[in-house]
Amino acid sequence: MTLQRRKLLLGTAAAAATASLPGMVSAQTPPAAAIPLPFMIGQPGQTLMAKGKPPRVVICGGGWGGLAAAKSLRRLAPQLEVVLLERNPVFFSCPISNKWLIDAVDTSFLIYDYLRVAQQHGYRFVQTEVLSVDRAAKRVGTTLGSLDYDWLILAPGIRYNYEAWFGQDREAADATRARFPAAYVPNAEHFHLKRALHGFKGGEWVMTLPPPPQRCPPSPYERACMVAWWFKTHKIKGHVTILDHKDGIRPIGPGFRAAFQELYKDQITYVPNAQVQEIDPFNKRIKTSAGDMKFDHAVLMAPHQAGDLAWKAGAIGLNAQGKPSGWAAVDPLMLNLKSDPDVYVIGDAVGQVSPQFLFYPKAGHVANRHGRIVAAYIAERAAGRDPKYTLPDNLCYMMVNGSPREAISVQFDYSVNAQGIIEQVQIDDNERRADLVAENLRWAGLMFDDMFS
Repeated sequence: MTLQRRKLLLGTAAAAATASLPGMVSAQTPPAAAIPLPFMIGQPGQTLMAKGKPPRVVICGGGWGGLAAAKSLRRLAPQLEVVLLERNPVFFSCPISNKWLIDAVDTSFLIYDYLRVAQQHGYRFVQTEVLSVDRAAKRVGTTLGSLDYDWLILAPGIRYNYEAWFGQDREAADATRARFPAAYVPNAEHFHLKRALHGFKGGEWVMTLPPPPQRCPPSPYERACMVAWWFKTHKIKGHVTILDHKDGIRPIGPGFRAAFQELYKDQITYVPNAQVQEIDPFNKRIKTSAGDMKFDHAVLMAPHQAGDLAWKAGAIGLNAQGKPSGWAAVDPLMLNLKSDPDVYVIGDAVGQVSPQFLFYPKAGHVANRHGRIVAAYIAERAAGRDPKYTLPDNLCYMMVNGSPREAISVQFDYSVNAQGIIEQVQIDDNERRADLVAENLRWAGLMFDDMFS
């Protein structure tokens, strides 16, 4: 046998053996399109669930607002079919997460199971990505298929407007998100940030604060305190620079300023009027209207907008210049789209509601209250009655010291004046003390019980 013939025979035998291995593609394997998919592997073009006789409410987004709406609807209008669509497999709470960064609370305190609570209260939970909303056909498209609705609740949260920084430069935007995430949307960013903090060896830690409106306005200052406390406690030669788009700290300005000066004089520098002009995530440089600097690590918070789904649903309003406002255009009192009475928007995505204070605080507490309110509106409409408006409230606690544990807080109350305009009363509690930390944890426990018990 010649050497060349022997090589040919060996190669043929090896190919035959490889083709017979489990999971390996052979010449006899049909193309993917010819293989029918199992029933539970859905596709965007098929029907996810057929519409039955009971009116259906579809809720897009399983955050603080969507969960409250689903549970409240089952209690107030058990005759309705309620379907909750959420892309994440488990719930992770952004509120309280700053304390989690320094191990003041355990991970188990922030993570909850969607399936169990859905089964407990009798609504359907589907883990899927929402791709589209056809309001004319009253149909939601998802990665698993489409489903029709009678009423739709959009709870999309926020998106990072990286376009404001990078235009169409996706490479720079992706690098910023991957290397220096804001961790203001529930996903792996929080875990990335915690690893970065616990592994930080020293140097300059920069935080950019987005222009208003933003998700949970006081929380970036709390995060700065938690990072500075970690540096101070663990004797890390690190320094935090806060680059604030605004001209001053708010809300709870005096409380945060006192914490910066009295607790973290050597760890925190606060810079107001620092509008971001240019960011280079590759060389760790940032240019602002207040000056330029290099950093060793950063929490780069791009401007906030209503989440992607609000855009896909055509819910975004226009500003005075006729350009997209970035936020959903809703009836201030009833929270339905001004252009569609059967589509409600709740939580952070809600646009301007008052000429006095413009936006509700974009906070978990407000989203939870919105979920309850809209559930009551739909229950009334399902019963053939016109709902009467209800206003939310808001309460935020911000920890500023880890040892001893101390916090400050802010409360917002709302009413409607004689002209029909929503007015806001803000009450800052600037005195840091331990009892506010205990109140904060009790508040969180009650909120989690409200959504998951």
